[in-house]
Amino acid sequence: MKNRTAVALAAAALAATLGGCAQMQSMMPGSGWTTLIEGTRGMENFRRVGEANWTATDGAIQANAGGKDPAYLVTHNSYRDFMLRAEFWASDDANSGIFLRCQNPNVITDENCYEANIFDQRPDPSYATGAIVKVAKVPATFQRAGGKWNTYEITAQGDHLVVVLNGQKTVDIREDARKFGGGPIGLQWGRGTIKWRKVEIKPL
Repeated sequence: MKNRTAVALAAAALAATLGGCAQMQSMMPGSGWTTLIEGTRGMENFRRVGEANWTATDGAIQANAGGKDPAYLVTHNSYRDFMLRAEFWASDDANSGIFLRCQNPNVITDENCYEANIFDQRPDPSYATGAIVKVAKVPATFQRAGGKWNTYEITAQGDHLVVVLNGQKTVDIREDARKFGGGPIGLQWGRGTIKWRKVEIKPL
């Protein structure tokens, strides 16, 4: 009987240890993350929509010219609930953004996607850098991204949308999850220069 008890206790201890290790592993940086862009690598994870001179150069994937309409790098995969981290550099005059849960991968707009904006010089600054266009505004003293490297951390889980720009939370809202329940992600070039140095995503 004692032997059985000892074996049971040992098994329980082992299970707890393994469970704890699994939990710690899931919390470790990089666990469960898929890298879409790493330096100049990752163009194969996207398809091009619209005209822009996307190139892999100087340690990033970037564009600084295109047609009269915005252009996008659109993921092949669709995502519903996820965390996304991006490192980007934008010129002062850049018009860019990260488009989430896009409903039509061939036509990307702020009407059929959630757009985490990168647009310091937006004529209506209510939805400038850090906002979700037409959904969540930023204050008049919004944080500008031009001329430097920045980080975006974006969480979309059900109807809960959170945007963190350079460590500062700019959006934390509940939105009708039926509106845009899932879809691909688009990286925009609209004007100026935009560089993507790292983009990674983790499904939730």
